[in-house]
Formats: sequence, structure tokens, C-alpha cells
Amino acid sequence: MYRTVQHDGVADEVAIEEPLEIRVDGDALAVTMRTPGHDEELALGFLYGEGLIDGPRPTGLTEDLAHNVIEVTGPLTRQPSTRRFYTSSSCGVCGKGALEEVAVTSAPLLPGPELPRALVADLPSRLEQPAFARTGGLHATGLFTAVGELLFSREDVGRHNAMDKVIGRALREGLVPLAGYVLCVSGRLSFELVQKAAVAGAPILVGVGAPSSLAVELAEDRGLTLCGFARRGGVNVYTHAARITGPVSPRRG
Repeated sequence: MYRTVQHDGVADEVAIEEPLEIRVDGDALAVTMRTPGHDEELALGFLYGEGLIDGPRPTGLTEDLAHNVIEVTGPLTRQPSTRRFYTSSSCGVCGKGALEEVAVTSAPLLPGPELPRALVADLPSRLEQPAFARTGGLHATGLFTAVGELLFSREDVGRHNAMDKVIGRALREGLVPLAGYVLCVSGRLSFELVQKAAVAGAPILVGVGAPSSLAVELAEDRGLTLCGFARRGGVNVYTHAARITGPVSPRRG
């Protein structure tokens, strides 16, 4: 997940970023810039988040592009739009066109668990981020139980890729929809992360950073509890606060 380079005459470790092409039944569907590792989970999570599959599918690496191509067995549950997907490592929704084109329908979220506010604020500190500790250049997503137990986490240069990897793993383990679980991300909360969480059925999404306006609007619409600035014992709850219990302890910056 990292490579040694030189700066100022000393060795440094940086996160690897390479393209991955996702094919379905041999047809190229999407290209994403990602950190290699857990690529099959990434492909499944991406396709599920786009509403193109409804569960786990057989996957496999090909010999193309030094294993930077992943094959997924179809058929798709719906036909994708005529646009070709391309996602950068920084923002999976940028450049995709109008919001109406990228919006994915999701089932209504179940009530889900209620979590103490102090536990929610502490979730980011429980994320496992070994590659970030070495490089400082990766995002992380973790899937937690309602009592704050980390089931698994994934790192990637792209925040949306890290979440896709987690959702792909959850698909394989039969945990989706994630009605009784909590997703936590190491950075800011974007429109696309909220959408992926909602499509996967997660009732609560927590982030270390700030949400965007569209993230708040989408979370409100989908019935998802959106929590930002979760750090140093505080957290801001932006939507559907009934799932968070305990005294208010907001944070900013």
C-alpha cells in the first residue's frame, strides 16, 4: 500500500495510487484511481453503491495492466447510463454530471441502533489505519457494531474507495443491509459517502471532518443520522439525531 521514495536526501514512504478498471462480463464499466489491495471488495462495493448489483458476485483479477483489471460476473440488475464511469482518488462524484444522473435510489432505512454520543465521538480513534501511520496519505472507513466494536476497516487514497472496500467485504459476509451497524470515515463527509452508506442500509455515518451541504440534505432525505467533527470527545449531529443519546457535546474544527 506504500512505496519508498526520496525527498531531501532521505527515504520516505508514500501511498501507492494506480488505476483499476472494473469489467462486468468482459465489458469495461468503470475506472477508479485507488490504492491496490482488496480490489475485489472495491469492485463489489462500487457496483452495489451504484445500484448495479443486488448482492455478492464472483470476481477475479485478470492479467491485463499488471493485474489492474478486475472482472465481475454479471448480469447487472439495471443498465448503467451511457456515461462511462471515471472516478479520481479524491472525489468519486466530481465530473459525473448532474446530480440527477448520479443519484441512486435506496430502500428506506430501518430505525437502527441508538448510540451514546460519547461512543460516537470515540469511533474515529478506534479505526485501524496502519498505512496512514506510515504515509499520512490514506483515508479509512470502518464498520462498527452498535457497541463500538470494529469489525473491519479499509484504507485507500480515495475516501470513496475505502468505503466501497468495506461495503464489498460486508456484502461477501452477508451483512448488507447494514441496519444494525455504523460506518465511520476518517475524513470529511461528502454527498457520495452518504449515498453509499444509505444504499448499503447503514443508519448512522460518522466522520472526523465536516459534511458538505449536499451530504446533509441527502442524509436528511434518506433518514440517515449524519455525525461530523467526531474527535476529542465531541461530535456534531446534523440529521436524525434521535439515534444519538446523551448530552450535546458539539465540536468545530
